[in-house]
Amino acid sequence: MQYQYQQFAESSSSWGFYVPPTAAIREMMGGSDALERVVRLASESAVVIFSMSSCCMCHTVKRLLCGMGVNPTVYELDQEPRGKDIERALMRLVGNYSNVVPVVFIGGKLIGAMDRVMASHINGTLVPLLKEAGALWL
Repeated sequence: MQYQYQQFAESSSSWGFYVPPTAAIREMMGGSDALERVVRLASESAVVIFSMSSCCMCHTVKRLLCGMGVNPTVYELDQEPRGKDIERALMRLVGNYSNVVPVVFIGGKLIGAMDRVMASHINGTLVPLLKEAGALWL
């Protein structure tokens, strides 16, 4: 598979995709540095997946996107020192599901968990989203 594993390194670069204002998110979510970090990381690549290395659904979404020719940036939360904080922030962002990962962002916009990605794929809206974000050129 051809996806990029990223460490949670501090970076100021951005691809310029839509990111909700972090002050508004912080107020809405009760002030969370981890949530701001999620928003920043999600805006740094065309496609970002927050994942767990042992999660079969995470593997499936990575395979789906790679099979379409997308090269997503993948953050494996179980291999990161502050992965639990990021996971809690994602829970607040997508809702309290028993399994919060995978969480997919396309063009800095939250798509959601596996069910949303698969629904978008089935109804034909996933490819246009990927093209708009610059993740697909065909």
